[in-house]
This record gives sequence, C-alpha cells and structure tokens, in this order.
Amino acid sequence: MKLQSFSWALLLIGTIARTVGADSFPVGIRIDASKSEGDLKPIWRFFGADEPNYAYMQNGEKLLKELGSLGRKNVYFRTHNLLTSGDGTPALKWGSTGVYNEDAKGNAVYNWTILDRIFDGYLADGVRPYAEIGFMPEAMSVRPQPYRHHWTPKAAYNEIYTGWAYPPKDYSKWAELVFKWTKHCVERYGRTEVETWYWEVWNEANIGYWRGTPAEFRKLHDYAIDAVRRALPTAKVGGSDSAGSGGNFTQDFLEHCLRGTNYATGKIGTPIDFVSFHAKGAPITTNGHVRMGISNHLRTIEDGFKIIGSYPELKRTPIVIGESDPEGCAACQGPALAYRNGTMYSSYTAASFARKYQLAAKYGVNLEGALTWAFEFEDQPYFAGFRSLASNGIDKPVLNVFRMFSKMRGKKLVVESDGEVSLEEILRAGVREKPDVAALAAIDQNEISILVWHYHDDDVAGPDASVNLSLKGIPTGKHTLELREYRIDQDHSNAFTVWKRMGSPQKPSAEEYAAIEKAGQLIAIEGPKQLRIKEGSVQLFVFPAPTGGIAVSLKTLSYATATALNKPMDPKES
Repeated sequence: MKLQSFSWALLLIGTIARTVGADSFPVGIRIDASKSEGDLKPIWRFFGADEPNYAYMQNGEKLLKELGSLGRKNVYFRTHNLLTSGDGTPALKWGSTGVYNEDAKGNAVYNWTILDRIFDGYLADGVRPYAEIGFMPEAMSVRPQPYRHHWTPKAAYNEIYTGWAYPPKDYSKWAELVFKWTKHCVERYGRTEVETWYWEVWNEANIGYWRGTPAEFRKLHDYAIDAVRRALPTAKVGGSDSAGSGGNFTQDFLEHCLRGTNYATGKIGTPIDFVSFHAKGAPITTNGHVRMGISNHLRTIEDGFKIIGSYPELKRTPIVIGESDPEGCAACQGPALAYRNGTMYSSYTAASFARKYQLAAKYGVNLEGALTWAFEFEDQPYFAGFRSLASNGIDKPVLNVFRMFSKMRGKKLVVESDGEVSLEEILRAGVREKPDVAALAAIDQNEISILVWHYHDDDVAGPDASVNLSLKGIPTGKHTLELREYRIDQDHSNAFTVWKRMGSPQKPSAEEYAAIEKAGQLIAIEGPKQLRIKEGSVQLFVFPAPTGGIAVSLKTLSYATATALNKPMDPKES
C-alpha cells in the first residue's frame, strides 16, 4: 500500500475453512504489535509443475503473469523435463525440449529453442527459474527405450518411469550439456540475472525417478554441479530434492557434498548453497468425506529439518522444500483428492504454511522457501479435480491465499489464540478433534497484516468460530485506523462456487466466463472503514468464521490524519 509519511496501515488477512454451520463458538486472538519474532520470510513464493511446456500456452502464460505479480522477480518456478527429448508437445506428467541429440557419428547437437521459450516466458512475466537439471536425453540414456510414456490418471504411477530416468552413457557428455546450457543462459540473460537462480540436479532420485544407484546419482550430481560452476562460478547450486526427507539417502548425499570425494573434480566436497527435500500430506476418504493428512506433511518437514540441522556446517544454509503439498500427485484424480477445487485447499495452505514457520524456528534452521507443486493443465475440463492454481484460465480459491501472503511483509508478530491447535498436537494427530483457529501477523513500516484461518482435517460442516481479535502495542501518536477487508469463502473470491451455481458449464458463454473469471480474483468485502484506537489498542471482530468451506478475510487498517481519512483508498494500492 502506498501511504504518505504520516500514515499507518493494518492489513488483516483471515483464512477460515469449510461450510457454514448453525452454531458458533468464541475464539479470542491477541496480537501485540510491539513484539516481533524476526523477519517474516516470503517462503510461499515458489511454485512448480511436471509439465514445462504449459508455461508458454495460453492459460499457462496467463497464470505465470498472476504468479509474477505476487512479487515481481521474487517468485520462482521449478519444472521437470527441461532436458527431456521430444518436440515440446505436452501431456500429463510429460514435457520436452529436444535440447540434445547426436549426429550419425555420435557428436552432440544442441537446440535451445524450446528451453529459451520457457525461460523467456518466465522472465517476461516476472518469474525466475528454479532450474532443475533433468531428465536424461534419449540419445544419452543407457536404456533409452521405451522413452515417451503415455500416462493417464487411471494408469499405475510407475508407468511414467521410462528411458529418461536412466543414467547417461557418458558422464562427460552429460557435463558438457549442462555446461553449455548454463553458459547459454549467461549469454542470453546476463550474469547478474542467472546468479539469482537456483540450480539443482534431477527430481526425487531416491525413488523411481532415478533408475541408477544412489552412488550413480551422486556422480550425476557432481558432474552437473561442476559444469554449472565452470560456466558461472557464482551460481547458486544445491539439492537433492529427494522424495520426502530422504532419510539415509539425504544423509549420504549431504555427507558426500560436505566430506566426500567429488566424482568430477577429484577434490573433497561438492558446493551446496541450499538444501532441498520434498514433503507431502496424505488425504483419505472416510465416511463419505475427505480427511486431510496435515500431520504427515508436517512430520516430513520436521524430519528434513532434523537431518539438515544435525550438520553444524549447514545450520544457516538456506532450505527450500522443493515440493510441499497436501498430497503427492498433481495430475492424479480421485475421491480423496476432492479438496482441490474449493476452500479446503485454501485453509490447509494457510494453516500448513504457518506451521512451517514454527518448525523452522523450533529447529533453528534457515527456511528460505516451500514450493507449491501446482500450476495448471491445458485442454482439460473445467475444475477436473487436478491439483492446480487455476482451471481453464479461472483462478481457484487457493491462489487467493497466495495473493494474501504476498501482502504480508516485515517483522513477524507474536500471536496468541484460544482456538489454536498446538504444533505438537498437529504433528502427533493432525487436526481431528477441535478445529484450528489461529493467526499469522506481520508489521512493516506503516502496515500490519493479519492472516486468520479456521481449519479442520475433516471436510464436513461444523460450527462457526466467533473470533474476537485484539490488537495492542500500536505505536503511540496514532489514533485512527482505516480498515479494509478481503475474504475467501463460499461467496467471495471463489470461482468454483460461482461456476457450480451456473450449472457447472463446460462451455460457458463469454458472459458466464467473465463472471467466473471475476469471481476468481481476491474480493474486498469491506472498507475503507475508520476505527478508533484507545490506549494503543483496537478490537476487531471477525464473525462468522465458518468451518467446512473456507472464509479468508483480509483487513487493512491505515493510520491517517483527519484530512487523509476523507480520501478513499485506491484498491490498486492495497
């Protein structure tokens, strides 16, 4: 928000879950604006997908612009298949760039056209690459056939593991490909730009994505990282983006990077500027409804933090949870995945991200990011049940949570809630008894932002939470706050419910599409409204906060002089 030097703004964001119940229960939330817990890092600013070619298609480009607008040049995108052989035709869990081939004599032939189109699109839309070095080109694979898979959501997941998942026939050729790619990026985009990117090798090499041994993966990693650093000595490199915390696989990888003999250089150690692993939840269906598995998700993060934190050399090394989601397959479909289109996905996202901050603080590690593995799928039915941020160019409710996150900055404030389920209880058993009603808050110069959610693992109707939010410690000399509120619920910032009310059209008219598209944006439901501060405190009533369908409320409060209060706030500045 753009404010004059005399102004102060408070941004209250509330996310609340599920469908409205008839009864309500009271919750008190207390925030002290004078007590901070360090910087509120924008850990939410990482996204990714299996299919790289969607990025330059119509709806993919549209969504990339939306992501870039969350924090221009501060949002990163990770994707598989950047080195996979093919003509760029996308499919579920498939993509290609055709970057590498060989002539009749076995000489390398490089073609950067599709790769450039992908990265050009990212950067034009304000998004930067989290460059995943994979997968194996067909001409380089030790077992190339079969190469192109034709997976569908009805197929077994392991049918995707074909010739691209195998080691190279020649590690020197592999290294030369990575070297030339990095060098090409520096020449095309400039050293200063490429220095901001993340570079890592492969994906989940501890499961079927890698058909070699762990030792062969470490060799693959060493050759690739050495090649990146030869092309750009200041490149940011890391890994291993394991499935889950990785356990012994991750420990062996970190030991090798810190103390092992480098396969490419023969020296001790492999550069590691950041550490990455993956974490997923485990939703199920029970008694006819979805039950989320937030405890599985957070326990995996805890395990990863424990492993990394056990190495003194890595105590302050940035960590990126390279995929962090409610479950493990964006392109899969099924009853247990029915949370994806509506408000459950939003409340889960708010509650789980808040606990990632808590876990990082608990273990004293440097969490830099948690990457949401969700994008969009072209040429699929509207709201087809995939894990995505948008459907046919229509933003889902979950994207509005990230829009709210993007408004939060500055110092993290101390928050107390009568309705919060403790981190320890969530790790032990999830949110299975009472719901979790809590908040995340930050202060930045003239603005305070507060995110409130009402979450439960079970996607069934329950009583509303009547939330009484008390804010104290407001800087002296400030006597008025200007309030603006945004919300995600069944009636606000929710394109899915609007689409359903229209009869779930698969061929909406131009007028219908425009209405659904508008409903997918973050909606302001109140403001500007003036509040009076009494003795450095103000009471904010958030009611109702429904459980069983998300309500997300974003309130902005601005300190202003009497003259400034007469001037309406520009929504573009909030």
